[in-house]
Amino acid sequence: MKKNIFLLFIWLALFIAPAFAEPQQGDEVKVQIAGENVSVDLSLVVPATRQETWAVLTDFEHMAEFVSNLKESKVLAASGDTLKIFQRGSASYGPVKFPFESTREMRLVQFDKIQSHLISGNMRKMEGTTQLFDEGGQTRIVYHGDSVPGVWIPPLVGKIFIEHETHEQFREMRNEIIRRKQASATVMPH
Repeated sequence: MKKNIFLLFIWLALFIAPAFAEPQQGDEVKVQIAGENVSVDLSLVVPATRQETWAVLTDFEHMAEFVSNLKESKVLAASGDTLKIFQRGSASYGPVKFPFESTREMRLVQFDKIQSHLISGNMRKMEGTTQLFDEGGQTRIVYHGDSVPGVWIPPLVGKIFIEHETHEQFREMRNEIIRRKQASATVMPH
């Protein structure tokens, strides 16, 4: 079974991966796989303020509406600057689908940082930090995550898959930030 999954990943890397669009200018996604540990670093720019960006990145109740691999996203509990979030979905790459589920503790430092810690789910470990920086009238989103998946990830093809999924999630969030900003601008009187 592992051999069949590995061969499918090789096929995907050789024939499907080149068809995916490259990240936009200024976007950067790096994935490192060392043994079972997966490290992800992402940096991208959004043409919006930190407040506009924050509003989307922390809209956990509606996130499944604008992030396509999420089927469910909800706040289970809130206490001060800490939230307990449940999310369920399925990451896909070509014909391969990987269902995921997690309950995470999110510590929010308003308009600045989101720290995430896995409480339960089908990952063995997942820690992440998202930071927002002003950059010439725009906002740079910088994300770093460390995880240990619950399943074996082939190093080369797994790296391509994780890079694609990470970029796609943040691209969809960026699109939602821009959509909300434009909707707000059309509603506001000039």
